[in-house]
Amino acid sequence: MNKHFHDSLYYLRRAAEHARFGVVEQTDGVTDRVRSSLGRERDPEPGRVDRVRQDVTDLEQRAETRVFTALDSARDRVSRSRVAADDR
Repeated sequence: MNKHFHDSLYYLRRAAEHARFGVVEQTDGVTDRVRSSLGRERDPEPGRVDRVRQDVTDLEQRAETRVFTALDSARDRVSRSRVAADDR
């Protein structure tokens, strides 16, 4: 019996969510007109190209950081091996 209540609650929540989406979609034009008359227009959402461009920029920065870290590590190892070779 508990499973049936659990299932019905799930479907009730899902129906309410879809009803909310429907109401928002139906009133979207009115909302935009009211916002524009009040001077509170929505900021345009970034396009897909903008998001991809930002992701590529972030990846480039991370790669650059990793490269410089690897270079510093390699330089330290080379300098330590040279000092060890000089001590012999």
